[in-house]
Amino acid sequence: MENKEYIASGILELYVYGLLSEAENEEIAMRAKNDPEIQAEIVSIEKSIIALSSSFSPFNSVGNYERIKEKLDLNPSPKVIELEPKRNISHYLGWAAAVILLMGIGFMYNQLTVTTNQVVNAETEKSKIEKELNTLTLENKAIESSLAIIRDTNTTVVALGGQAVAPESYAKVYWNKEAQKVYIDASGLPEPPKGMVYQVWSLKLNPLTPTSIGLLDNFNDNDKRLFPINAIIDAEAFGITLEPAGGSLTPTMEQLYTLGKV
Repeated sequence: MENKEYIASGILELYVYGLLSEAENEEIAMRAKNDPEIQAEIVSIEKSIIALSSSFSPFNSVGNYERIKEKLDLNPSPKVIELEPKRNISHYLGWAAAVILLMGIGFMYNQLTVTTNQVVNAETEKSKIEKELNTLTLENKAIESSLAIIRDTNTTVVALGGQAVAPESYAKVYWNKEAQKVYIDASGLPEPPKGMVYQVWSLKLNPLTPTSIGLLDNFNDNDKRLFPINAIIDAEAFGITLEPAGGSLTPTMEQLYTLGKV
């Protein structure tokens, strides 16, 4: 922070009045030791406070002094001279003004702290929103890309029906040979158990030859249940099995969830 901003913040006044913590006092003392401008400002504040207090201090005029001296000289036997107490309201006003000044500086310092915290919180919130916006932008681009393939008239749609292990299951394959893109709509599949993953197979029927073309990873995190998988050159059917995490070299037929012919 520049010296002008540092001085204008009011923290040096709080230092002079002894209202800061020990750590803050040490920090300002070290800064004043190394910076003549800060040291000069502290001395100036101290002089101002002394001058403010002195300006409101009660005093006796020269006339009062002479009258008291005359009475003492006329009375050989000293007597106590009762003087009427002087009620100088300006004395009390001076201290009240000093207290109000301290309160004002304290309030300004607190407001500065609150404002600084608000700025920091606003920057943090802005950064969070920007990250969320970037994530949404990437997700939208991915959705637009998949929708373009699904809506393409060159895309073949293959319906996969449920099998014995899960008759109520279903899925769809969107296969665009020209664009060499394949998407699986797995919205009809239940969430896989922990440690298991769905594996997609392209099939040649005669003889039956399965080829793995991808895993439906991060199933629970994909709320659209639309998965891009590896492109294929040719297939006569598609099947989806439930396999251990990482997939299998050959399909586990007892865990065949869906199957469909092209």
